[in-house]
Amino acid sequence: MRGPWLRRPAPSAQGWRRLVCFPHAGGGASFFRSWAAGLPPSVDLLAVQYPGREDRAPEPAIDDMDELADAVAGALGGLLGEPVVLFGHSMGAAVAYEVALRIAPRAGPRLKGVVLSAQAGPRHLAGGTLHREPDDALWADLVRLQGTDDSLLGLEELRRLLLPTLRSDYRVIETYRPRSGAALDCPVVACVGDADPDVTPEQAASWGEVTGRRFELEVFAGGDHFYLKRRRDELLAILLRVLGIPAWEATPWPSTP
Repeated sequence: MRGPWLRRPAPSAQGWRRLVCFPHAGGGASFFRSWAAGLPPSVDLLAVQYPGREDRAPEPAIDDMDELADAVAGALGGLLGEPVVLFGHSMGAAVAYEVALRIAPRAGPRLKGVVLSAQAGPRHLAGGTLHREPDDALWADLVRLQGTDDSLLGLEELRRLLLPTLRSDYRVIETYRPRSGAALDCPVVACVGDADPDVTPEQAASWGEVTGRRFELEVFAGGDHFYLKRRRDELLAILLRVLGIPAWEATPWPSTP
C-alpha cells in the first residue's frame, strides 16, 4: 500500500470489498494483522497507521481529532469506488466515525456501515485530563485496560518509546468534541464487552443517535475493554455481515485432498 496512512496485512488480488480498521490509543496497524486469516479473499483488509508508532515511529504523533480524521479521509479518497466498512476500537471508534462523516459524500451507498467498538457514543464523551498527568498515571491507565502484553509492560525502553505517542492519543480523545447533529446515512453497529470498565452497554447504545439508518448493539458477555482479542471470530462475523457478505462466502471452504 502506497502512502503512509494505510497498511495491507495480506494483499488479496480478489479483494473488492474493503474493511478499514482504526486502532486504539497507543495501538498500530499491526494490531489487525491476524484478522486477515479470518476473512474471505473478497475482502481487502486495510489497517490505519497513525504517525508516531511502528514504522512511523520517527514522525510526530497527531494530537488533534480534526487533523487526524482529515488526513485519513484524504488517504482513503481514491479507494471509495468499492463497498467499504469502517471499524474502530476505543479511540479508533471516534476516529472512524469522524472519517465516515468526511468520506460519506464521496462514498455514497458504497459506505456499507460503520462498526464502533469499546467507545461511548458522542453524548457520553465527557473529555478527560489524563493527557496532562505524569507519566506514571498515564502508564497505569494503559496497564489497567490490559491492551498490552504483560511481558512487555515492564520494559523501560518500551515505556519511554510509547509514552509520548500515548499522551498524544489520549489528548485526541480527551479533547474531542463531536459536532452536534452530525449524522450518517448508513447502518451503525456498536460493540462492547459487558465487563468493560470504561464503557457500559447503555453508553455504547447512544451511537444509535448518529445514524438515520439501522442501528445494532452487540454486547459480548464477559468481555473487557479488549474483548476483541479473544472474540475475534465473532467480531469478524459481524463485520462481514455489515459488508453484505453471505454466510456461505464468509465460511472458509475445507481444503481439498
